[in-house]
Amino acid sequence: MKIKVKKLDFEQVQKLKRPKRKKPSKPSGVLKLLIRAISHGALKNVNFTYDFPERDTVGKGPYLILMNHSSFLDLKIVSKIFKREKYNIVCTTDALVGKEFLMRKIGCVPTQKFVRDVALINDISYIVKKQKNSVLMYPEAGYSLDGSATPIPEGLGRLIKMLGVPVIFVKTFGAYHHDPLYNLLQLRKVDVSATVTVLASKEEVENLTVNALSEKVQTAFTFDNFKWQIENGVKITEKFRADGLERVLYKCPACNAEGHTVGKGITLKCNACGKEYTLTEYGQMQAVNGMTEYPHIPDWYNWQRECVKGEITDWKYQIETDVKLLMLVDYKRLYDVGEAVLTHDKSGFSLVGKGFPLNYRQGPLTSYSLNSDYYWYEMGDVVSIGDKNALYYCFPKKDGLVSKLRLATEEIYKIAKSER
Repeated sequence: MKIKVKKLDFEQVQKLKRPKRKKPSKPSGVLKLLIRAISHGALKNVNFTYDFPERDTVGKGPYLILMNHSSFLDLKIVSKIFKREKYNIVCTTDALVGKEFLMRKIGCVPTQKFVRDVALINDISYIVKKQKNSVLMYPEAGYSLDGSATPIPEGLGRLIKMLGVPVIFVKTFGAYHHDPLYNLLQLRKVDVSATVTVLASKEEVENLTVNALSEKVQTAFTFDNFKWQIENGVKITEKFRADGLERVLYKCPACNAEGHTVGKGITLKCNACGKEYTLTEYGQMQAVNGMTEYPHIPDWYNWQRECVKGEITDWKYQIETDVKLLMLVDYKRLYDVGEAVLTHDKSGFSLVGKGFPLNYRQGPLTSYSLNSDYYWYEMGDVVSIGDKNALYYCFPKKDGLVSKLRLATEEIYKIAKSER
């Protein structure tokens, strides 16, 4: 998948007119049928099945539909499960670039990831209460990097209470392994299924407290795809299954070097110390030479988190790196404004243009996580920060920083929140 990009001076981008917020459109029935038709082949290839035992008892919509975010297959899955429902989709702003009219006719409602968006809450309320349509949300906002659950927004319980409609939860199995974010869009032969449950009935939404509703969501969004793989004996034989794995496992547990691991074929190797691991057919890491420190990928990833947390609490954490910078200020295209210097420490983010007057600051409490992506629109690994005026998509020049920046953002937010 590609996205429109245009080279333009920063000063010219600053002068571009920002789009006004639009009311959500009712989804087009014709486009919905087209999406279902397009999705059929992809779902057939993964032998997709689902179970929705409460379908006949949940009552008539609208609903708030929550789903874990695993791969590009997710929207196709929803189109099959809810083929009789009218629903709008909360999506990231870049999804509308170059195709705003089409995406709005599908029913997409754009928002920025990982930030509080009051206008979005109003949009969702308008869809449910005025248009009487359901709303599909991915509360994690981004794809899982290591196959386990990512942070959920704290205000989701309040939103559920305000809407007053049933909450339906879609949980997928195999979708992450079919197309993991790190693996350069290479598809594996893995069957995909889903379970659909009523997370909270209309009566429960009315009677439960906000905290109780939040706890229900938090419990639902507790999963580990690699644990599921080993428990269910899901065998992945593709010889490219470790390609790009250094994006997730960027730090070597044998020598503590960062940015020197390389995933290729079925192995992950540290070029700093020579330690090498095999990614087995059942999703476990196995050392070729020496002991295996972390057979389970999420355990390795969490070890990296603890390392980052230690750097932060010891006041040793700081990342400063040159980045290629693209800006999003409208839905026409992204604008390539050149290079900048991205700095991150306990005080938050700083983004300074190289040769142009950009000096953007973002505090540690701005966002509870970071929009991080691998091989984003086939351009490279990216993180994005920004505000209502502009979003800044930063492509680091150094390897292995995207995951570390997300981990650090989450840990710095927790620390700043507790100190406040």
